[in-house]
Amino acid sequence: MKYFITAIDTNVGKTVISAIIVKALDAAYWKPIQCGDLEYSDTMKVENLVENVKTFQETHALEHPLSPHESARLSGVNVNLYDFNLPSEENLIIEGAGGLMVPLNENGDLVIDIARKTDAEIIVVIKNYLGSINHSLLTIDYLKRNNFKIKGLVINGDVTSSSERVIEKISGCKILFRIPFSELINSDFVNVQALVARKALT
Repeated sequence: MKYFITAIDTNVGKTVISAIIVKALDAAYWKPIQCGDLEYSDTMKVENLVENVKTFQETHALEHPLSPHESARLSGVNVNLYDFNLPSEENLIIEGAGGLMVPLNENGDLVIDIARKTDAEIIVVIKNYLGSINHSLLTIDYLKRNNFKIKGLVINGDVTSSSERVIEKISGCKILFRIPFSELINSDFVNVQALVARKALT
């Protein structure tokens, strides 16, 4: 079982959702590329949220909180798709960086291409905001047109039934589960939400 966690935009909640799914499935975690926040990376956040989680080191940990292609350029690093070698772990949650079409370099390699290379099934994280329906449908359309395997959608934040209904109907993709908004994200929150995720994913 390998799931690649992507989202319709940046700051939608991929890391929290990744932690919840890691806990739910007793899986390991890998963030292939980290841009910025090296003092408290997404890997560190997952380690803080999930007790005794197995994590793998990032292939690239870049200093600048920018798109990978630009962060790499500023750091004098060359990022190529062949850099990313899948850890030998049967149950693995892989977290992308930003949305799925974020460029790794200027040669056409995208973050979502890591999912293709690792043959991981896609879970798309969606958060409601003005424009989120468009972003959701464009994301799912790209995945379908390029023959990615989509496990389903996860809603992060407040329920917006009208938006969720139209996204499911037009995309043909199922909402697997919903995670409510919380001011406090800690291991207790992750443990509770992991019970919801486990029912949906097993």
